[in-house]
Amino acid sequence: MYPLIEIQTIPIEIQMKVTDALLEYARGTAQMEVSRDKGGLQIRSQPIRVNIDTFEARSSVMPTTAQNIQQGAQKGMQAAYQATGILAREGRMMMEAKIGESVIPELARQATLQQPVQLNVQFLPSAAPDISWDGGEMNIRYEMDKLNFDWRMEQMNFTFVPGDIEFTMTQRPDVVIKYVGGPLYVPPSSDPDYEPVDVKA
Repeated sequence: MYPLIEIQTIPIEIQMKVTDALLEYARGTAQMEVSRDKGGLQIRSQPIRVNIDTFEARSSVMPTTAQNIQQGAQKGMQAAYQATGILAREGRMMMEAKIGESVIPELARQATLQQPVQLNVQFLPSAAPDISWDGGEMNIRYEMDKLNFDWRMEQMNFTFVPGDIEFTMTQRPDVVIKYVGGPLYVPPSSDPDYEPVDVKA
């Protein structure tokens, strides 16, 4: 004997949609200002300096009044010493002279030989000039240009968007009962395929 009823169960079907949370911000405008600081090239030069002191050289050719007085005094003292020595020597020669000796011509000859010829002509300075110098100097300073960037941005506004979960039922649950048997005849003998039951068996 076959089953007369077939039961079918249809499950529920749910679709879930999830939306993530977001943090949105409104973009603000930005401004940039550029300024320039100019550099430059600076050169400072100091040439060599030569110092020439010709006082001694000029004094050797043309002495000053004070130098003339000083030199004259020194020459006077030297001449006095020399004259004193000459007079002492000549006096001694005269005192020791013998009769018949010619002392005076001898003294004149010695005086002529001892005194050199002085022309008192002097063209060149006897002292060299004093020469000194200060070294030169050069300073070079170079500074590059500078660029200054100034950013100005407006305040940004943030908006929080919370997340969302959405459930959608795409199919409802159901139970399907289906009769799969044949027709029922009352009385059973009215069934065309009826076969009486053998009681004797």
